[in-house]
Amino acid sequence: MRPPLRLATVLLVLTGACRTAEPSPAPSAVPDAGRILRDIAWLADDRLEGRGTGTAGNDSAAAWLARRHAALGVRPLGDRAGYVQVFTARSAQMAHAGQAEGVTTRNVLGLIPGRDPALRGEYVVIGAHFDHLGRSAANAMDPEARDAVRNGADDNASGTAAVLELARLLVARPARRSVVVAHFSGEELGLLGSQWFVDHPPVSLDSAVAMVNFDMVGRLRNDKLIVYGVATARELPAILDSANVAPRLAISAVGDGFGPSDQSSFYARGVPVLHFFTGLHDDYHRASDDVAKINAAGEARVVALAERVVRAIADRPAPVTRVRMAARAPAAGGREGSSVYLGTVPDMSAGDAPGLRLTGVRSGSPADAGGLRAGDVIIALGGRPVKHLYSYSDALYAHQPGDRVDILFVRAGERRAITVTLGRRGP
Repeated sequence: MRPPLRLATVLLVLTGACRTAEPSPAPSAVPDAGRILRDIAWLADDRLEGRGTGTAGNDSAAAWLARRHAALGVRPLGDRAGYVQVFTARSAQMAHAGQAEGVTTRNVLGLIPGRDPALRGEYVVIGAHFDHLGRSAANAMDPEARDAVRNGADDNASGTAAVLELARLLVARPARRSVVVAHFSGEELGLLGSQWFVDHPPVSLDSAVAMVNFDMVGRLRNDKLIVYGVATARELPAILDSANVAPRLAISAVGDGFGPSDQSSFYARGVPVLHFFTGLHDDYHRASDDVAKINAAGEARVVALAERVVRAIADRPAPVTRVRMAARAPAAGGREGSSVYLGTVPDMSAGDAPGLRLTGVRSGSPADAGGLRAGDVIIALGGRPVKHLYSYSDALYAHQPGDRVDILFVRAGERRAITVTLGRRGP
């Protein structure tokens, strides 16, 4: 792989050394729910077999995304001035499966040059992962389905489609700063594509003023949207609130910039981040996550909000003010290799109260055997406080199958405690 392009070279090639005054923006367009649904349907078609990293379906999705970038007018920003950034995906999970050498896969990258000559050398990154589980039962919540195709319509064809639609709107009316459009592979194996991007950036990360991530944004319910990372820059809470115009969404804003999606790779490098998420559901990591269950009109509302946020960040005279936090140590076992299983179904649209509310438990699971049920709010697991999905994941993945753990939870206002023996997920 060739070394990253220097920023000055990128600007010279992509702007033609333009020295003209800032042009007037074109009239506004609006998000198109039909386009969003068609893009999700293409990515979540059985023919791509779930877009597992390193599979033919994943490669086909990458090639399609490159064609979509070209059709939209997004300029190439990958290796050798193309749209793709090729890398070898390696993870503990793959090593355990006998693939220690890894598999070749690719990110798909593009650039929308900013309209302001004074600011177009700074960037907002908009990104989403396009890989899913493929036919693998590893990390699946329905191992009994064995090698069934897990299409990942919400996880994360929905986020991929959101980035494409946002790119279309930004090409039609460019922001003052430039926008990097990034589709990552290898997220389900441990954020591998976004990690490769920040390790081999095609533009200087010092010039990246923010990263906005979309992961599972296709199931808007009751107007509830979760946005992580609002404490990673001082101005982000006000920007998010101002962008939430009528008809307003019920936003649950979480400050933390770390978590099990691609924004974490950027925040670990000091880049302010936001992560848009419409919540978990019973089809998460199951073969039932199909396009028929997508709320395309709801996703269009999320994209409209995100466009206002991105423009507010990209059009500011000065960058947002970064707030740096120490990176959290990864949980033992890690998301990409752990097979620990409790059997809870979190309800991430439950509001701002601390803890993790459950929308259900799996029949016969350790959670079921321990007496947990829908409506319970877990507030601690294994001695670790649980404030939201991310801290719950950290607490759970710090353990191994067979460990006995104490769980504190609240039911109907009453604080309770149980001890459960964690199970093993997998075929």
